Amino acid sequence: MKKRTAAFQRLRLACLLAAFLPLAAQGLPAPRITGVTAASGQFSLAWAPPPTNWQYTVQSRDSLTAGLWINVRGTEPWPINLLAWTDPRPPAAALRFYRVIGVPPTVRGQLQASTALTSYTKAALLLLQQFGVTPQYGVKVYKLDYATVDALGAPILASGALAVPDGGTTALPLMSYQHGTVLKKSDAPSANIGFFSESVILIAYAATGYAAVAPDYLGLGDSPGPHPYHHAQTEATAGVDMLRAARAFCASQQIALSGQLFLCGYSQGGHATAALQRELEAYHTNEFTVTASAPMSGAYDLSGVTANDFLSGRSMPNPYYFPYLLAAYQAVYHLTNSLSDLLASPWNTNLPPLFDGQHDSSALNALVPAVVTNILKPAVLTAFLQDTNHPLRLALRDNDLYQWTPHAPVRLYYCSGDQDVDPANSQEANASFLSRGANVLLINTVPGANHTDCSIPSLLAAKQWFDSLRN
Repeated sequence: MKKRTAAFQRLRLACLLAAFLPLAAQGLPAPRITGVTAASGQFSLAWAPPPTNWQYTVQSRDSLTAGLWINVRGTEPWPINLLAWTDPRPPAAALRFYRVIGVPPTVRGQLQASTALTSYTKAALLLLQQFGVTPQYGVKVYKLDYATVDALGAPILASGALAVPDGGTTALPLMSYQHGTVLKKSDAPSANIGFFSESVILIAYAATGYAAVAPDYLGLGDSPGPHPYHHAQTEATAGVDMLRAARAFCASQQIALSGQLFLCGYSQGGHATAALQRELEAYHTNEFTVTASAPMSGAYDLSGVTANDFLSGRSMPNPYYFPYLLAAYQAVYHLTNSLSDLLASPWNTNLPPLFDGQHDSSALNALVPAVVTNILKPAVLTAFLQDTNHPLRLALRDNDLYQWTPHAPVRLYYCSGDQDVDPANSQEANASFLSRGANVLLINTVPGANHTDCSIPSLLAAKQWFDSLRN
């Protein structure tokens, strides 16, 4: 009992100290933690707010002086409005340290602006027949700007595209498409509408009677700052809030919605679709019910399958994914002092400027070697190989999306010849979901097909499945 009491006192002290860690560089005040209690092995915090009615993010790590501060997923939607909080996780084997971050309040999902982008007649959409999609309506496309939160829970602007049928009186199901990897802000769905971009997926859905949305994600489209690539929490919150903004816009335009909600996405969009479904089913069942979800060719096991793939030494067809992930996690988690500190010469100087939202993948692929870990400093690579709690490993682990239980039916589409996203990601997710009793089906859409050739067949297969489930 004395040993447990001593450990608890050290944890309590750590919590109190952590509350005063300097956050001034981010412009965010730290609430004053006023109490720490323990019951049944779980710890609860209470805090006094700053002088304004702010919201809060709770973070933890396993050392007061090292490691990453990670947002803790609680039982309430994030950021929280409470002044007390209980950690829902099982007790830690070692000490656990906390801090609470206050952020200005925001009305998540509030529609800020809407812009009519373009429209298509039904005749113009007959081009979709080459993909096996027969248009029933013309289509109108809008850009929506809306309020959401950044990686610390602070208010930030986001944007996305909405496509709706032009005509018809039937209540529409919502479909949220999470797009694949882009680096340029102007390549996001709301900024790149047309038949030769991913936005054609929205157009195809709207032409067949869906209200189809595509969040741009943070840092793309109209959203400021860098894009937090493969950051599950903000992929999810941007997606939830895009759905809220779309629903508000439809209500303002007397566009009736049926209440059904379908989710799909390819590549990064597969990861973001899994994140969005997890978020909706954990926190927002009072607002949305997911009818079905189709994540496709996503990196669901970042810390295992994907990390091992990067470390394998094989030649990557698109090596830019790796530094993009490094840059994003440096921005979100502050792995070290700067991105340059992780990179060997010449990449420490020629890569960081390319993550400004104005360069595309070809600019990075021209500089990054096919064996992607060559860009790391030897000492950084050695530490990553040897330390199971290396900061980068912790960041990757925080964004894994296979250790949860989907409630709506899931179909995981992938292709066994994918050289960009290891197919074992989908296999690992499928095995985990099945072990938890989920209604999941793993589909090798085109056996042997690569990442690019897998996309359209998977998207069409998912649409056929969604069509079969419509009311």
